[in-house]
Amino acid sequence: MTEMEKGSEGQKEGLIMLGCPEAAAQVSVALHIAHGLRKMGLVPVVAGNPSARSLVAMADPDRHYVGEMVDLDACIEALVTHEQDYAVSFVLIHRESGVSYAGTVGSVSTGRLVAVVFGKEAGELAGLIDFPCERVVAKAVHNVLPLSKDIDRVMGWDA
Repeated sequence: MTEMEKGSEGQKEGLIMLGCPEAAAQVSVALHIAHGLRKMGLVPVVAGNPSARSLVAMADPDRHYVGEMVDLDACIEALVTHEQDYAVSFVLIHRESGVSYAGTVGSVSTGRLVAVVFGKEAGELAGLIDFPCERVVAKAVHNVLPLSKDIDRVMGWDA
C-alpha cells in the first residue's frame, strides 16, 4: 500500500520545502510555519538539502516544532511518483530554483500550495510564478515579521 492509498494518513502532514540555506530568514520562517501546522493538527515535514536541514535541526533540537526531515530530492521523487502527498505544502522561495520546486509541487500535489517568496528580489521572483498557488511575498531578508503576518493571514492563523 502506498502512502497515497492510505488516504487521510498521508494528508495529516504539512510540507515545508526549504530553499538554499544562505537566507538568514529561512529557519525562522520554517519554524513559524511548523508551529502553525502543529496548531492545525498536521505533522510538519521539512524537506531540504543537508545544510538547510542541519540549520533547522540546530534551531529545534528536540523537535518541538518540526516532525520528520527528509532529503529534498527524495521528497520531490515521492511527490512525483504519488507515494507521498501533503495536505498543505509551503515552498520557501528566495532564488529562481524555488519557483521551479513550487511549480513541481503544484503540478503533482492534490494539497494546498503556498509559495512564500522573500529576500531582496521577492517581487521579481513572485513575477515568475505562473501556476496556481497562494502567495506570500515580502522583501524580508532579516526582519521576518511581514512574512509571518502574511503567512498567518493566508492560513487563517491570525484569527
